[in-house]
Amino acid sequence: MPKQQRPYRVIISGGGTGGHIYPAVAIANQLRTVNPETEILFVGAQGRMEMTRVPEAGYKIMGLWISGLQRRLTLDNLSFPLKVLSSIRASHKIIKDFKPDAVVGVGGYASGPLLYAATARNIPALIQEQNSYAGITNKLLAKRVDKVCVAYPNMESFFPADKLVLTGNPVRSDIMALEGKREEAMQHFNLNPDKKTILVIGGSLGARTINQSMAAGLESIAKAGYQLIWQTGKAFYPQAQQLEVKYKAQGIGAHEFIKRMDLAYAAADVVISRAGALSISELCLAGKPAVLVPSPNVAEDHQTKNAMALVQQEAAILVKDAESAEKLISTTLQLLQDEKEQQRLHQNILKMARPNAAIDIVNELIKLIK
Repeated sequence: MPKQQRPYRVIISGGGTGGHIYPAVAIANQLRTVNPETEILFVGAQGRMEMTRVPEAGYKIMGLWISGLQRRLTLDNLSFPLKVLSSIRASHKIIKDFKPDAVVGVGGYASGPLLYAATARNIPALIQEQNSYAGITNKLLAKRVDKVCVAYPNMESFFPADKLVLTGNPVRSDIMALEGKREEAMQHFNLNPDKKTILVIGGSLGARTINQSMAAGLESIAKAGYQLIWQTGKAFYPQAQQLEVKYKAQGIGAHEFIKRMDLAYAAADVVISRAGALSISELCLAGKPAVLVPSPNVAEDHQTKNAMALVQQEAAILVKDAESAEKLISTTLQLLQDEKEQQRLHQNILKMARPNAAIDIVNELIKLIK
């Protein structure tokens, strides 16, 4: 890469869930890898999880007064136009003060006003869409930005074909380096290295159906001699903690949130997960046999579309949310008993990994700046 004259200045905007935040942080980390002097500012939505997660990753963030439109009539909806105008005005001020060379939108409420303001000032702009079904903010911004980086092929129905670049989803770099971490993982989660381990991840906010299915199946899991790393999310955690007391000796561990996801993947033999775009990208890179339970509470059922992209390649098993109570535990135990099937899923899911996603996105961004 040719030597640049001065450090770049980049604003990265978006958030709301881990599925938006972690790709954003991975892009920032790659920008710093290219040039450690790069100046990066995040812009998020006040009160959303990016306001804590981004500073934890070592980056500065500013918050906009913005939220989404509710599907039913609420007081929040009445204030929505005011929030949009206020956020666009605040975005113009942020851009004027920071003077970015380029802006990146990763989806979520805050990226709308920020990228609208940036493109109005002709600042190079790129959006990154994580899902196989495009989010509303990114669809609205697509006409205004210069490039659209996507994780799935055939996204022309959402975005202008001449702006599309297939990059995959950037994930945390530690997930690409699981080799040799199993022993550390077993110690970290206080597990028995001679037993097989299930990892349950319902997304950064938890997943009620998966949690209820796990709670009902703890007896079967313990009896079969398997261990469990169970990320419950905030709402279900108190209930899971009470259940954990009974099964702790058998290696059943509940966690509100897992910070060391690299160790969680390194410990896991089989993973139960929602089918959010980021979870799927991580599973592909980790090469883990997975049972996917797509969330039904998402726009256009995009998690089922994400999951089917894997199922069609025989790279994962699908259990519908509505059938989770009766099928999830038995399907998972069956998979744990079938070494051949685990190996087949492992090999097929690895083929779908895109380890260079962050590098490819940053290269596109640098082309825009130049």
